[in-house]
Amino acid sequence: MTAGDPIKLERLQRDVLAPQLDAFLAATPDSPSRETFAALRAAINTLEVPGELATRLGAITEIALTSGRVRAAHGPGAELALWSLYQKTPQGRDAAASLDALNRALGGLQGQTLEHAGTVARAPGAYALTLKTTGCQLVIRFEPAGVRLESVEFG
Repeated sequence: MTAGDPIKLERLQRDVLAPQLDAFLAATPDSPSRETFAALRAAINTLEVPGELATRLGAITEIALTSGRVRAAHGPGAELALWSLYQKTPQGRDAAASLDALNRALGGLQGQTLEHAGTVARAPGAYALTLKTTGCQLVIRFEPAGVRLESVEFG
C-alpha cells in the first residue's frame, strides 16, 4: 500500500468506527470540519476510504484506540481490528517507519557492554531513555506522536 491508495475496511472496523464518527458529527454541527467527517463517514459505509481522507481516518482510529473506548465497548477483537486498520493509515505507517529506524539504531548496540540506562521526563507524556555503551550513547524519545532517536553520540 502506498500513500494516496484507498484504504479498505472490514465490516467490524466499519461497525466500530461508525459510532465514533457519528459522535464527531454530532459535536460539530456547524463546523467546517463537518464536511470532512461526513465524507469519511460515508466512505466508511462503503468499506473503502479514499486516500485524501486517510489522515483523518488515522486520527479517528487513533482516538478510538488510545481512549480505551473500543476495547471497553467492543472487546479485544475489535481493538485488534482497529489496530490493523491504523497501521494502514499515514500515521500508522509513520509510526512503523520510526520503529524501524529505532530498531536499526539499536541493532548497532549488539555486542557492546551497557554502561548506563536511565530515563527522564521531557514534558507531560514525553520521556527519554538514555542507553550508554562502551562505544556510544543513544537518547530515545517516547512521546504521544511516536518514538524517535533524539541524539546519538559516538566514542
